[in-house]
Amino acid sequence: MSAPSKIVIASRESRLAMWQAVHVQGRLASLNPGAEVIILGMTTKGDQILDRPLAEIGGKGLFIKELEVAMQEGKAHLAVHSMKDVPMVMPEGFVLAAISARENPRDAFVSNKYNGLDELPAGAVVGTSSLRREAILRAKYPQLVIKSLRGNLDTRLKKLDAGEYDAIILAAAGLIRLGLENRIKTVLTAEQSLPAPGQGALGIELLDGAANMLDVVAPLNDPETAHCVKAERAFSRALGGSCQVPLGGYAIIDNGQLWLRGFVATADGKEMIAAELRGNPADDEALGLQLAATLRAQGADAILEKLAHCK
Repeated sequence: MSAPSKIVIASRESRLAMWQAVHVQGRLASLNPGAEVIILGMTTKGDQILDRPLAEIGGKGLFIKELEVAMQEGKAHLAVHSMKDVPMVMPEGFVLAAISARENPRDAFVSNKYNGLDELPAGAVVGTSSLRREAILRAKYPQLVIKSLRGNLDTRLKKLDAGEYDAIILAAAGLIRLGLENRIKTVLTAEQSLPAPGQGALGIELLDGAANMLDVVAPLNDPETAHCVKAERAFSRALGGSCQVPLGGYAIIDNGQLWLRGFVATADGKEMIAAELRGNPADDEALGLQLAATLRAQGADAILEKLAHCK
């Protein structure tokens, strides 16, 4: 099937989202030298509502809805997303067609005054937009004050620089992609802060049934990253993972095996259940379901029940 002569990529207009779109644009242009590859920049509801935590205003789908409408209306052929922003259940009529090679998936500690979490004094204010990070911080550092931090990456850094926070926790991948590695004081280990499902990876979303575009984006898929992210997402999906559930899920390929770690917690960090397993990378989603079942057997349902009553 011949590639289209014009390929339109829908993207959020934040600096990081546009970096991601330009990255995909470059790859598609080199793979399809006869095609015009352009970016349609859009502002989403998730970008507009910045005064409330994401969990309160509808969750991750707020970052992708407008891009999906553009595809439905024929204004765009594909959308590029940070995988950690993609809802665990894809909306009807859309498919996740490719997952690209992962950047550093871990969390980054960013501060102008301190070099790491252990240096923060009691009462220090730490900003994060993630219930996952909040639960981890409250569990391990109960003496800190955790405050919500919304906005794009540049906005968050400005709030730190203005003195509103003593430190903030961000995804290392975004800082690295924008050439801001110098802002990272410490990259947190997976043991310190287990990453979110899909963190550091980019996803390509298409309309279901767009067979010609499936062929176009197929070369962007990185099998190792895809196996890991599929396992993480299956784990999260099985536990109802969303912005309302403090949950971490992180997989790597280790000695030919897929090593998946995961946890679920209450928002205050006082209850946390974690487990891990290893298996064949080809069994990615089955391994995610298996790990979720393990957590449920250890009492995760009680935590999920409490979270349901908090919404």
